[in-house]
Amino acid sequence: MNFAFSEEQEQLREFVRQFLDNYSDEATVRELMETDEGYNPETWSMMAEQLGLQSLIIPEEHGGQGFGYVELVVVMEEMGRALLCAPFFSTVALAANTLIHSGDEAAAAEVLPGIASGETIATLAFTEENGRWDEEGITMEASADGDSWSLSGTKMYVLDGNIANVVLVAARTGKGVSLFKVDGDATGLTRTALATMDLTRKQSRLDFENVSASLVGAEGEGWTVLETVLNLAAVALAAEQVGGAQMCLDTAVQYAKDRVQFGRPIGSFQAIKHKCADMLLEVESAKSAAYYAGWCASEMNDELPSVASLAKAYCSEAYFNTTAENIQIHGGIGFTWEHPAHLYFKRAKSSELLFGDATYHRELLAQRIGI
Repeated sequence: MNFAFSEEQEQLREFVRQFLDNYSDEATVRELMETDEGYNPETWSMMAEQLGLQSLIIPEEHGGQGFGYVELVVVMEEMGRALLCAPFFSTVALAANTLIHSGDEAAAAEVLPGIASGETIATLAFTEENGRWDEEGITMEASADGDSWSLSGTKMYVLDGNIANVVLVAARTGKGVSLFKVDGDATGLTRTALATMDLTRKQSRLDFENVSASLVGAEGEGWTVLETVLNLAAVALAAEQVGGAQMCLDTAVQYAKDRVQFGRPIGSFQAIKHKCADMLLEVESAKSAAYYAGWCASEMNDELPSVASLAKAYCSEAYFNTTAENIQIHGGIGFTWEHPAHLYFKRAKSSELLFGDATYHRELLAQRIGI
């Protein structure tokens, strides 16, 4: 069994890296993270039209390219490296995956072609003010309103909730957790941007007051779909974390070579050597976990739930530790606002908590493998 990337996958990596070097450099990231929208519509359109990134894992019958999850892992790794400011994760890893696995062909046919073309920005709203990521954390209720449904309640930490054209919402009915589709400009929906530590990934609070919604998939089957989607999202996030960790390792090693102190490069000092060696070990181990999880996701095999939690737990800690060591190796300049090290540090902390921290996923892993 060969777990190396194919020539086509490496070409995809190269194309995406070149694109992001041109359109997601540090100056662009700093500019976009200060805006309310958090992304550049022109760049978003180019991602869809020139590279087809939004359509990557969407089935061909819905306007997509029908590639597997390994290709998405390659793309997410490069986006993590560049700290891309765009609603890609929320639209593709969350919303598109939800529609693909919902079993609702009508809803998929309605929304997925727009996502594939770059015209539709979508997101998934399931966490609430209790801050829980599990099924019990979903308390929002949906009531039948003739042939449609009505939603009332609050959703928190919704990625790109302020700009999404389509919001997929998890709420409870008499049969259990169900999924619903809501238009971003629906009457009764109030969207409020949240103040976050990581400005490169926007989050919102969504307040619903008798908002009209349509059911996605079977009533009461929402958590079964969400569980799969959260596993897939954890894998995508792990790949993104690997990309950011690799970037921090590269910049730390380069600085250790360039920075001269006491007449010699600081990389010649044993303390710096040890830090770089530890970072390399963590980054390479994180890659192994993320890549294997990506393969499990592409195969949709029985290992996916446990491997997704393993990858999320390990990559979260590896990324955060690498960003912290990167700041230490850079010394005083690493603590300044002008240096990009803090951008990766904040993204690492935000990503560590997203979908549950490492402790939460180790507990999930233990449950899933029966210990």
